[in-house]
Amino acid sequence: MELEEFRREIVRGGRRMVERGLAHGSAGNLSLRIPGEELIVISPSHVPYERMEPEQVSVVDLKGNLLEGLTPSTELPMHLAVYRARKEVGAVVHAHPVCACALAAVGLGIPPFLEEVVVLFGGEVEVAEYAPPGSAELAGNVVRALGRKNAVLLSNHGTLCCGPDLDRALETSEALERTCRSYILSLLLGGPRYLPEEVVRLQRELFEALGGL
Repeated sequence: MELEEFRREIVRGGRRMVERGLAHGSAGNLSLRIPGEELIVISPSHVPYERMEPEQVSVVDLKGNLLEGLTPSTELPMHLAVYRARKEVGAVVHAHPVCACALAAVGLGIPPFLEEVVVLFGGEVEVAEYAPPGSAELAGNVVRALGRKNAVLLSNHGTLCCGPDLDRALETSEALERTCRSYILSLLLGGPRYLPEEVVRLQRELFEALGGL
C-alpha cells in the first residue's frame, strides 16, 4: 500500500469516528503504523474530520519528527509510546465517546461482567491515571494501564484502543463504547453479576493464544 493510501485511511477513519459518535469536530485522534518502515501517519492537530484531506495527514517517524503534512495531533507522544511498547500494534484510536468518558470521569474501569470484555479487550479495561494531554507522563500512564490488552480508559479524558489495523482498532473503540453503556445501565439496575474467575482465566488464555489483537 502506498503512503498516500495510508493517509486516505486516516481521513476515512476520522469520518467514521464522527459518524459513530466516537468524536466530534477535531476531538480525538487516530494513527497507523507503516509496515516495514519506522513511520506512522496520524491525524493533524485542529483539523475537523469532515474537512480533513489526505495531504494534511501528518507523516511522522518513531522519534516524533514530522516529515510531511500538517502539525500532528498533540497526542502524538501517546501514540508513539504504544507503538514502541507493542510491536504487533498497527493502529491506535483515541476517542471521546459519551459513556466511556462518563466512566473515565469517575475513575471506573470495566470489570469482566460480560464475556466480550475478555474476548474483545483481553480482560478488565483499566483507567490510566490522569496526566495533562500530550504529556510524556500521560503516554507512560496509558502504556502501563493498557498492558497487553486492546483498550484503556483515560482518566477525565476518553479512551484509547489499538489493533492490527485501523478497522479493527475502530471496531474495538465502538465495542468499548457499547460495553460502557451496558455497564452503566447494569450499575443503575443494582450492579452486574461478574463472570466466574475460571471463565475469565480461560478466555484470557484464548485471547493471548490468538495473538492478543
